Amino acid sequence: MTDAAAWQPSARYPDPSIVALDPSFKRYHIALSAVERLYHGTRWGEGPVWLGDARCLLWSDIPNNRVLKWDEETGAVSAWRKPSNNANGHTRDRQGRIIACEHLGRRVVRFEYDGSITVLADSYQGKRLNSPNDVVVKSDGSVWFTDPPFGIYGLYEGEKHAPELPHTNVYRVDGATGEITCVADDIDHPNGLAFNPDESILYIVESRSEPRNILAYDVNGAKLRRRGTFIACQTGETPDGFRVDVDGNLWCGWGMTAAFDGVRVFNNAGAPIGHIHLPERCANLAFGGRHRNRLFMAAAQSLFSLYVNTQGVAGG
Repeated sequence: MTDAAAWQPSARYPDPSIVALDPSFKRYHIALSAVERLYHGTRWGEGPVWLGDARCLLWSDIPNNRVLKWDEETGAVSAWRKPSNNANGHTRDRQGRIIACEHLGRRVVRFEYDGSITVLADSYQGKRLNSPNDVVVKSDGSVWFTDPPFGIYGLYEGEKHAPELPHTNVYRVDGATGEITCVADDIDHPNGLAFNPDESILYIVESRSEPRNILAYDVNGAKLRRRGTFIACQTGETPDGFRVDVDGNLWCGWGMTAAFDGVRVFNNAGAPIGHIHLPERCANLAFGGRHRNRLFMAAAQSLFSLYVNTQGVAGG
């Protein structure tokens, strides 16, 4: 039995796995809340999205080619989509429709109210996308996504293919016209991305820099201007996906070593203020629940949650 499988939630409050790295984090820590494991049994959990109207969470199990659904009322877990085209990141647009990044399909799709699927992007300038990874929707309806080749490097999370496009691009799909533009072409394997609360900054994980970094870009309508490195990670720190709360803090999937596995929290100046230790690496996360104050953490083999004293930004 692995340490992750043997993990047990804290029987006492406050939960010792929630650590303040700076006194400012204490305002976000609810002393009478603890990390809960909601499910164990994925091969690589990713891409969670909260559906408030259905009171459930969807998240990806990429190697098992399925999207799972956790029901808030019953705690039951079932397959929401199988096969899923090795879906990775998910979000909802401002009309409540689910948007998914598919490794196998090499595309970004939208699920319509009647269950049909609309392809938002599968190519750029006549060349197939690599394997769209993570996606966010801006308040103007535009869809922004990263496109590293992780899903076409091998057979574990997709199918092996030669890339047709660079591994450095981030794209935008115009909400009105559907036009696809490349908004950044200088990021070594872009991964997770999220806007700050007023959408003036877009943060993007550069997942193949050594060590990894989280970059910041100024947003000017449909264009980006690189600000530079927002968070310079230390050796062994591996950010993946992340979300932003209403105060502009970044809650980042973190890990790859036991010392770092979990969620690292940074304030809007890029300083680390807190850490939620998990027994597995956390790949991505989402805020959910009635008040968007429950943090859902998709880790390697498990889904965890924690109530926090803040709220995720709308659309995050």
